[in-house]
Formats: sequence, C-alpha cells, structure tokens
Amino acid sequence: MALIRRRPRNAPRGRYTPKLWSVWIVAPLALLVVGALSFGLYHYVYGLLAHAAKTQNPRKPVNVNDVIKTTVTVLTLTGAVLAGVYAYRKQLLSEGDAHRADASQLADRYTTAAEQLGHDQAAVRLAGVYALARLADDWEEQRQVCIDVLCAYLRMPYEPDPSAPGHKAGERQVRHTIIRVIRDHLRVPDTPTSWCACDFDFTGATFDGGDLSGSTFCSTVDFTGATFSGGEVAFGGATFSSGLSFRGATFTAAEVFFGGATFSGGVNFVGATFSSGRVSFVGATFSSGRISFRGGTFSGSEVAFGSAIFNSDRVSFLGATFSGGEVSFSGATFNSDEVSFRGATFTAGRVYFGGATFSSSAPIFDGATFTGTHVAWGNMTRPAGV
Repeated sequence: MALIRRRPRNAPRGRYTPKLWSVWIVAPLALLVVGALSFGLYHYVYGLLAHAAKTQNPRKPVNVNDVIKTTVTVLTLTGAVLAGVYAYRKQLLSEGDAHRADASQLADRYTTAAEQLGHDQAAVRLAGVYALARLADDWEEQRQVCIDVLCAYLRMPYEPDPSAPGHKAGERQVRHTIIRVIRDHLRVPDTPTSWCACDFDFTGATFDGGDLSGSTFCSTVDFTGATFSGGEVAFGGATFSSGLSFRGATFTAAEVFFGGATFSGGVNFVGATFSSGRVSFVGATFSSGRISFRGGTFSGSEVAFGSAIFNSDRVSFLGATFSGGEVSFSGATFNSDEVSFRGATFTAGRVYFGGATFSSSAPIFDGATFTGTHVAWGNMTRPAGV
C-alpha cells in the first residue's frame, strides 16, 4: 500500500498564489485572438484601400503588400502598447514589494528600539533613544508614533533623588537626552526631519532640568499635571502656535524660563501651583487666545511677568491665591479686553504692578481679598477715563 498520498491540488502552500489558467489553455486562446484580430484587421484595411482606389481615375488595383504592411504595423504598435502596459504594471508590483520590504524593516527597527528603551542598563536605553529618533526621521508615516513613545517614556514614574529607593542609575541622563533630541528636531521647522507639526504629550511627566529653548511647536503641547521639581528647564525663545496647557502643573524648587517665548492660541495654567523656585515670563508675548491662571496658587515662588506683552482676548487670575513669594507684573503691557483678578486671595508675599500698562481696560479686582500681602501699584498706567 502506498503511504504517500497525492497532495490536493488546491491545498495551501504557505503563500498566496494567484489562480491563473494553464499555459496550454492560454497559449491557444492567445493565438486564436491574434489570428482573428489579424484577419479582421487585414480585411478592414483592404476595404479602406479598395474604397480609396475606386475614387481614383484611372482606377488602380489594391496592392496586397501595402495591406499586409499596414496590418503588421498596426499589430506591432498594438503589441508595443500592451507590452508597455504590462511593464508598467510589473513596475508597480515591484515597487509595492519594495515598499512592503521597507515597512517590514522599519517595523523591525521600531521593535528593537522599543526593547532597548526598556533595558535595565542606562547605556542601552540611551541607544534606544537615538535609534527611535533616527527611525522617526526615516519613517515619516509613523513619526508621530515614535514621538509618542519618547513622550511616554518621560511620563513614566521617575525618582530624581539618587538616595531614594526607586531611583535608577543613569535615568536622569536618559531623560535629558530625550528632551535634547526633541529640541534639536524643533529648532528648524523647514527641514524634512522636523517634528514641529507633531503633538507632544507630557501629561504628568516629571522634569528636573532640560532645554527646549528656541523650539517651535506647531501642534498640541500638553504639560497637564507635569511636575517641575528641580534643576533648570528652559523654554526661552520658544514658539507655541497651537495652544499650550500646564493645567494642574506643579512648579517646586525649579527654575523655569519662558523669557522671549511667543504664545498664540491660548495658554492654560488653570490650577497650577507655584510653591518654590522661579518661573520667568520676562519678555514673553501672548498674541491670541485666552491666558488663564484661574485657581492657581502662588505660595513661595518667584514669578515674573516683567516686560511681557499680553495681546490676548482675556487674562484671568480668577480665584487665584497669592500666599507667599513674589509675583511681578512690572513693565508688563496688557492690551487685553479683560484682565481679571476676581475672587483672588492675597494673604502673604509681594505683588508688584509698578510700570504695568493696561491699555484696553483696568484690571478687575471684584471680590478680591487683601490680608497681609504687600501690593505695590507704583506708576501703573490705566486707560484714559478709568
């Protein structure tokens, strides 16, 4: 008894194979089609030449050689066109195969870089950062995904204190490298490898330093719930053109500089806490949207708005608490329709308005409470008639 059975004809062979007719069927059919086409074309050309010969005087017989030459020429041109169509289709298929091969290679690079970011050794994680950044440059279709992974790394729990139990050796260098890589891709918006048009989600991230100065953010940037807990974080000269959120962010024992930055599209510091350290908006420009520090807490830090220009619709410190530290608006210019300190509480610290200019409307302090805070009005300029 034979132990080898014949493999079913339609059994899967591990890859997709198109269902094509047998060559013994296609070849005779092709010959029949070409023969029929040649026969019909010959008689058609012969008829045209015969009709043309009838109109001549004296009448001339039809030259069979001319008919054959015309028929062969038409068939040759038709064959050339079909060959060109076939070559074009073959090129498309070849390019599709190459594209799939490139995509597979890029996916492998992504997997390798992601694995490196999760490694225990800081040096390997650093290699993963650079590998993922290079991949984002090469893989434009998935650039946002690569950036999301880098931002997600910054959002992971982080213990900056080397003496704390959860501290990881070399982690600070890895995180600062990510920030530096992001900055380097945001300084020249016109380059093909620019990341300026991408979104950046730093929600809940911890920053103990980093330099994003001179960066251009053309899309969403979210620092909601972020913590700035030491070191120096620079946004000097940065441009935020599509809104910026620091909602619920905490600034403690850090120096954060927004000097010369440009904000358009609104800035949200609702519920932010400035408990120590220094935050500077000196020379910053707020050009549109709403600027909101509603419900913010200023309790020990130094916050400076000196020489800042507010051209936004509304600036709100509604319900903010000034319970320590120093907040200075000296030299700031408010061209906003409304500057509101409604319901704000001033219980300690110092607030300076000296040299501030309110060109559209005077600041509103309805319901504000002043108990123990030193508020210096100086030569604050109000609109005429106010």
